[in-house]
Amino acid sequence: MQKRISTFLIALVTIPCLWAGEKTRPVHTYSIVAFDKSTGELGVAVQSHWFSVGSVVPWVEAGVGAVATQSFVEPSYGPLGLELMRAGKSAEESLAALLKADKNEASRQVGMVDARGKAVAHTGKNCIPEAGHFIGDGFSCQANLMLKNTVWKAMARAFETTKGELVDRLLAALEAAEQEGGDIRGKQSAAVIVVKGKSSGVWWKDRIYDLRIEDHPNPVPELKRLIRLNKAYNHMNKGDEFLTENKVAEAVKEYTKGMEIYPDNPEMIFWPAVTLASSGKVEESLPLFRKVFAMDPNWTVLLPRLPKVGQFPDDKKLIQKILALAPKKK
Repeated sequence: MQKRISTFLIALVTIPCLWAGEKTRPVHTYSIVAFDKSTGELGVAVQSHWFSVGSVVPWVEAGVGAVATQSFVEPSYGPLGLELMRAGKSAEESLAALLKADKNEASRQVGMVDARGKAVAHTGKNCIPEAGHFIGDGFSCQANLMLKNTVWKAMARAFETTKGELVDRLLAALEAAEQEGGDIRGKQSAAVIVVKGKSSGVWWKDRIYDLRIEDHPNPVPELKRLIRLNKAYNHMNKGDEFLTENKVAEAVKEYTKGMEIYPDNPEMIFWPAVTLASSGKVEESLPLFRKVFAMDPNWTVLLPRLPKVGQFPDDKKLIQKILALAPKKK
């Protein structure tokens, strides 16, 4: 481990030559990096008047840490910061090493938090005002080119006082920034990434939320809408997992939660109905099938196809009984 860290830090010495000659991207923005003490989850949320901010600023890895790199952004702070924290360095040590190797650190703004909940931030003297950061217990808020110098503190207050999942608290910080005036140029894109507290070794399985609004007149409200949908599908996915384990009651419970969050999506209703009918709870399934068929008649076409692939009982009477619920064609 020590050899790996030393080798990596030696490699950083060569970075100034690369960074000094590169053109930087002016991703002026506000963001938050955070650690959830109760779950171990790590996350980043960001908004900017810049296209596709989610492809540049946020970097997160389960069990390792989170990084937001912005202002005259150097994207490599993300993967390099995570590599250092993965090798055992704290967020503070990792950021210090990167800044020391960067001749343009005065133009950088970076927030980091490690898997122990230690947060750190840097706002270079050449970041365009209003610019600053607030380091709290397990999180850091940072912003530059803001209308007011109160944005990052407002973000911190919102994060600290909001209840719910980590993603809810991150979103609250973005909303608070907007209410405080936000980016002096306006708004364009936003993103949020939240990962599990412990790595599974497969990064895509560790991502609980991974949403990007590339270009939108109101990116934060749109991000909020997608988070709501993501929550619903998280419950649906858990339902599917329970179903594969033949835990029908648990699956129905998760499906029901998904339906409650996103009641206007027929698919959120159809698969719970299928699960209920397949497990013998036909009468409970009928009101759900009726609602789905009223929303979109194509679901009546799909249902008879399911027995052929083992997704529904091969019972013609049962299928006819369900299909009879469909609205009559005029």
